[in-house]
Formats: sequence, structure tokens, C-alpha cells
Amino acid sequence: MGDGEPSLRLTDVTTALDTALTALRAADADLDYRMGGTSAALLQGVHLPAGDIDLLVARREDVDTFAAALSSFPCLYPASWIPESLQYFARYEVNGVKVEISTVEWQVDSDGWECAGPGPWQHYVVVTCGSHRVPVVRLELRLATEVLRDRPDRYEPLLDHMGAHGFDSDLLQTAMKARRLPAERQRMIQDRLAGTPTSGKIYNDATPAPDSLGTAK
Repeated sequence: MGDGEPSLRLTDVTTALDTALTALRAADADLDYRMGGTSAALLQGVHLPAGDIDLLVARREDVDTFAAALSSFPCLYPASWIPESLQYFARYEVNGVKVEISTVEWQVDSDGWECAGPGPWQHYVVVTCGSHRVPVVRLELRLATEVLRDRPDRYEPLLDHMGAHGFDSDLLQTAMKARRLPAERQRMIQDRLAGTPTSGKIYNDATPAPDSLGTAK
């Protein structure tokens, strides 16, 4: 999200996502995906700036399948390989919201990354959005991303939410180690979350309780 670009409301995200997934269902497409980024955090009840919807898929043909399902919507970036970021990527506009679908083909061993390796496929919650059950990446992985990027307008709300609702301390440690957060940043996170109940099961008051929790299918 660029400077000066308005932040999405929760209703913007849910409406656009429901529309996009309904189009995918109408095309009889059956593929696995994960929702990441700031909109995934927004869907889990975190009040933070969000600029688009990010959908991760495992295979390039899945990007093509999504693109075909969204072909009636404005195409902002046709499905193609981006060598600089090692992504096969497409972007559409659905109900005024940018919806991005991509692979992320970095080779990483840890499950502590939000959008690469096994992390997003293993660590997620399922949240109801319209008529769909949406697998969204866990907040612990997103927090590490935002702290690494030094975006306090994103990581402060994440810390506030996790401090109020609990978090998985083991997963957060894995994410901080995987992203190689500096020691002072790790201490900042630990200090902010000190005394917060930790659990593998996290339910958000601001959204319906997830239908299931985090094991890859």
C-alpha cells in the first residue's frame, strides 16, 4: 500500500474475497491456497492498514486457474513469471480491491516464513468469509514480517491484538529465528507480550471463531 493510498475496511476485504472465491467455485476449480499479508490479519480481527488481498498458491497452474476464474474482472497484471522475486504472479481488481495471486518459489527450510516454504501451509487458521472457509496465515508469522520491515503502523496493532488475545510462543520464536530479527527487536516483542497467555489455539473476539487450526492438509 503506497503512501496516501486509503486503507481497506474489513467489509472491503470480505466482499472482494467472497466475490473472487465465488468466481473460483463457479469455474469448478479445486485448488489449495493461503491468504497472507495485512488483509489476512484484518480478517482475523487486527485493526491495521491493508491495501490489497494476497493469495498464495503452490503451483503456477493454480495462478492460471485463478486468473481464468477472474477473467471477467479488470486485469491489472497478467499472469507471468517475475524473476526478481521468484514469483509467478497475477493481479486483478475485484469490487475495487486489488487481488493478487502468486507462487513464492524461494527455497527455505524453516516453517517460520509467512509466504515461503512450509510455514503458510502448516500454520494457519480457517475463518468464515461469506459462504467460504478461508485459510489465513497465523499472526505470529505476519508479525515477524512486519517487524523485519520496520513498519510500526502494522506491527504495533499486531502486538496489541496478540497481547489481548494470546499467541503461540513456540511459533513466534520460530518465526523470529527464521527471519533473523535483530536481538533488540526480539527483546521488544518479548517485552510487549510478557505476561500474555500463550496457546496453540487462538480465537479472535472481533471475528467469528476459526473453524479449524493449523495443520497442512
